[in-house]
Amino acid sequence: MRWLLALLLLLPVPAAAERVKDIARFAGVRANALTGYGIVVGLTGSGDQNLELTIQSLKSAATRLGVQLPPGVNPQLRNAAAVMVTAELPAFAKPGQRLDVTVSALGQAKSLRGGTLLLTALQGPDGEIYALAQGSLAVGGFGAEGRDGSRIVAGTPTSGRVPAGGVVERVVPSPFAEKGPMYLDLNEPDFSAASAVVAAINRHFNGVVANAEDGVRVRLNAPDQAERRIAMASTIEGLNVALAPPPARVIVNARTGTVVISGEVRILPAAVAHGSLVVRVTENQQASQPNPFGRGQTTVTQQSNVEAGETNARMNLFAPGARLSEIVDAVNALGAAPGDLVAILEALKAAGALRAELVVI
Repeated sequence: MRWLLALLLLLPVPAAAERVKDIARFAGVRANALTGYGIVVGLTGSGDQNLELTIQSLKSAATRLGVQLPPGVNPQLRNAAAVMVTAELPAFAKPGQRLDVTVSALGQAKSLRGGTLLLTALQGPDGEIYALAQGSLAVGGFGAEGRDGSRIVAGTPTSGRVPAGGVVERVVPSPFAEKGPMYLDLNEPDFSAASAVVAAINRHFNGVVANAEDGVRVRLNAPDQAERRIAMASTIEGLNVALAPPPARVIVNARTGTVVISGEVRILPAAVAHGSLVVRVTENQQASQPNPFGRGQTTVTQQSNVEAGETNARMNLFAPGARLSEIVDAVNALGAAPGDLVAILEALKAAGALRAELVVI
């Protein structure tokens, strides 16, 4: 496996100004997950075949439309498939607004291309119906199968989307519209950021309007009138906040070899030696003629030669408080491969010389 190395050079900078809307969100302003079970029809022989689950669902759908199937007759389901339908209900969504829905095959269907989703109720975690979905699917993948059983599949033909196929039917209550204080939650826990947000809000409104409850939540003394609460929230979202530099971190992706080093990483005095063990195995074939000559059977024998050695290791000294650019230059001077770089960083951390959080994902 070849490793891919990517070093993101984030040079140390003074406190940066960020908008509040980029680092925090108001409590209660969130999306809600919706899920439903439905049937896709109109497929070209790529459906669920005779899956019992789909047969029962199709009979139930036909009964709701006033069609009674004769007893003992099961519809052929080569052109139908049982699916799960999911959607995301945005905050403050109102009845009549449209949603994009995702449709995924649940049974044995090989492709949903060309199918149409029948009317499906989308429920929230509380079991209430918040939206209805139906429409023609847009499927990106495709599949083809030969008579001998050979098959080729590109993408995911068993999953598709119905753009604007959902219609909101019920409003989700939001605590943002209730009377009383509003709450602002930071996207990442940070006490210094919470204090900076509080200071910026109080400075803008010339009073004690905001108080930090912890490293994430900020409590706001908000008016009760809806229009004034909205105006206050809009003003707060546009405020600029001076944030301190982020924590020093080294992120290592062990699967891809990607290494990201933040600009605040520092190291204590340390010497690093980098060497590689080289193992060579060679195979030679030789013909062997047993005695007496001409009467024995000629055979081929294998001769293996195994050699091991270590290349010349180079040592590099990190000065006290070395910064990111110096670390990168030193590692490059060692000629370290991505896998070796990960080992060097882990060794520096274990030795207590790496002043950063080492995160392996």
